[in-house]
Amino acid sequence: MTSTPKTPLLDQVHLPADLRNLEDRDLPQLAREVRDEMIDAVSRTGGHLGAGLGVVELTIAIHNVFNTPHDRLIFDVGHQCYPHKILTGRRDRIRTLRQENGLSGFTKRAESEYDPFGAAHSSTSISAGLGMAVAADLSKTPRNVIAVIGDGAMSAGMAYEALNNAGALDARLIVILNDNDMSIAPPTGAMSAYLARLASGRSYMGFREFGKKLTAYLGKNVDRAITRAVEHARGYVTGGTMFEEMGFYHIGPIDGHSFEHLLPVLRNVRDNAKGPVLIHVVTQKGKGYPPAEAAADKYHGVNKFDVMTGAQAKAKPNAPSYTAVFADALVQEAKLDEKIVGITAAMPNGTGLDKLQDLFPERTFDVGIAEQHAVTFAAGLASEGYKPFCALYSTFLQRGYDQVVHDVAIQGLPVRFPIDRAGFVGADGPTHAGSFDTGFLASLPGFVVMAAADEAELKHMVRTAAAYDDGPISFRYPRGEGVGVELPERGEILEIGKGRVMKQGAKVALLSFGTRLADCLLAAEDLDAAGLSTTVADARFAKPLDHDLIRQLARHHEIVVTIEEGAVGGFGSQVMHFLAQEGLLDHGLRIRSLVLPDLWMDQAKPEVMYAKAGLDRAGIVKTVFNALGRGLQVGAAG
Repeated sequence: MTSTPKTPLLDQVHLPADLRNLEDRDLPQLAREVRDEMIDAVSRTGGHLGAGLGVVELTIAIHNVFNTPHDRLIFDVGHQCYPHKILTGRRDRIRTLRQENGLSGFTKRAESEYDPFGAAHSSTSISAGLGMAVAADLSKTPRNVIAVIGDGAMSAGMAYEALNNAGALDARLIVILNDNDMSIAPPTGAMSAYLARLASGRSYMGFREFGKKLTAYLGKNVDRAITRAVEHARGYVTGGTMFEEMGFYHIGPIDGHSFEHLLPVLRNVRDNAKGPVLIHVVTQKGKGYPPAEAAADKYHGVNKFDVMTGAQAKAKPNAPSYTAVFADALVQEAKLDEKIVGITAAMPNGTGLDKLQDLFPERTFDVGIAEQHAVTFAAGLASEGYKPFCALYSTFLQRGYDQVVHDVAIQGLPVRFPIDRAGFVGADGPTHAGSFDTGFLASLPGFVVMAAADEAELKHMVRTAAAYDDGPISFRYPRGEGVGVELPERGEILEIGKGRVMKQGAKVALLSFGTRLADCLLAAEDLDAAGLSTTVADARFAKPLDHDLIRQLARHHEIVVTIEEGAVGGFGSQVMHFLAQEGLLDHGLRIRSLVLPDLWMDQAKPEVMYAKAGLDRAGIVKTVFNALGRGLQVGAAG
């Protein structure tokens, strides 16, 4: 690990007000120092690297030109916000990024007044910025609102909904399109910069406003015809016709790493713009760090790494990750069934569908950051007899829930939903935790809802989903490694709605849904040692429930505890409802549900988070003793 970099200029900048005291000629050096500071910090903590490196100059320029925090600056997604945090009073904590009790990896309102809007899911910045801009108009508060949105986030329909609305409202909103991957139109050096300065200047903007007022006297139809003709003509030169059609004044593309290009354009827009403006800025992901420039995908999110070599630290796994097991099992099934197709929303690597894509590119679809479309696209495929596996993170499936209800569930279409990142996800914190999918899917008629207890069960569920054609089916699994069980050559087709008993006892029943099963088995050892004979069962299904299994547990045990990695309203609630309907709660049965706590839990290591939630071995034992009205005996928690 290298020593902390020397940053004499950055040492003078504690807040953006200090940055505004610098001369323009000092800003390139400040950018180099911010970049060095960020690389060193992320090398120690891990986190999102490439996107932040790409917006160093842009972030400095925005804070230099605009009066933040009075002027509102919103970063879409938040992957880009590390330089912003360094410049807004959080540099002293930057090496706590994504750590327990440390800085969030995303913008967070509770963390700083310079974070006016929290962001961790993409494509929200323009909508939020428009709300802030309209609020400023309503309160007659002079204020600039700047939304920085990456080109990946522009693949989501919500961004275009917001652009359309902002253009119609003629709101004072500045949208900066950070084009850091495939340029919509490449910058053309000095001529591009000149045109951008000219188009953003007082003379052109003033003439444009005068023209709009003049043509208004000629009637709406004439006004619209002339305005569209002028903007079309300018759009052919600048590449902004689509945004102009939505009512935005388009500027760019300009070089997002050149202060000579950025500063005059931002100052012109600040001083002269009246309505919504979109500035197209072209940047390079990973800028200034050769390993990240050479492999932007691998350095988007990183583990701790060696700054000199770029080599990332990776612990030797004890077992394959759940994501890898899912990917391999899906490839195995796809080789045997040409009707199987894979769908992901901009996460081929994260979901493991890149493995399917390598072998079957024509049967694998990355639809971009567009979960709503992904779900309905899958429904269309299913309606034609294909077997779509729509692989999404739990937290992102939420974004397509209306489509799950209306386009899949109501029509009973056999869409398969592999749900990655179930439960706590560690460093990504509450915005990415997989908390709610069991509850919102199990409430839908005709939905089959499964959770894998280990990596072998996951293989079984992949095959079960592939073979199931009677309606929608889902299976969830967490981030990280499996528990190390032996994997079958091929998964088995599970009987729908049937669980399994892992250990038989007589007094206490632990009914697990998901990967808490390993902790249940350990807790049973402690309970047995304390004289409480314990049964452990793996439910496998939250819907349909294994009614026979639950009846047996309720009738032959004094206490039943359900355990799941999801919020209240999920598996435990389904079990409780069944017991109540059956009258099995009328005869003294003690039942407890262990779920994720009803709060937004900040980032920490997953094992720490589960311990705090009472969902580990010790927490399960404690719950049983409390239910029985007995103090936890010494040694009972092993």
